[in-house]
Amino acid sequence: MGIRFILMVNKQGQTRLAQYYEYLNLEERRALEGEIVRKCLARNEQQCSFVEHRTYKIVYRRYASLFFLVGVDNGENELAILEFIHLLVETMDRHFGNVCELDIMFHLEKAHFMLEEMVMNGCIVETSKANILAPIQLMDKAS
Repeated sequence: MGIRFILMVNKQGQTRLAQYYEYLNLEERRALEGEIVRKCLARNEQQCSFVEHRTYKIVYRRYASLFFLVGVDNGENELAILEFIHLLVETMDRHFGNVCELDIMFHLEKAHFMLEEMVMNGCIVETSKANILAPIQLMDKAS
């Protein structure tokens, strides 16, 4: 398993989406999120997008007002994870039209569904935007 968790956080450090692929109880999640968010948001744009924290390597990227943070194993390829983050944002952009924090907040179930189509048990299983969005478009047509 490569990916341990995915977080979407706003500039104020509030978690807007959290998906975990390993079990952590609620207190552990809160503590981990708080530590990681403080560490990543304190960095400036000239610093690299990789941070080591506890047993994780955190790969993050900022798009508009959202930070996308992915916790991975130390042996994982950082550039591949950056590419995964970019694919996730492009997929959300295609569906929402220039995704923003409010899109995530008001359509949280769709954001989780996109992640579930892309990642299974911590492994990236789908990279085609069309294949990721097809079930969501079918659900939108049905409703």
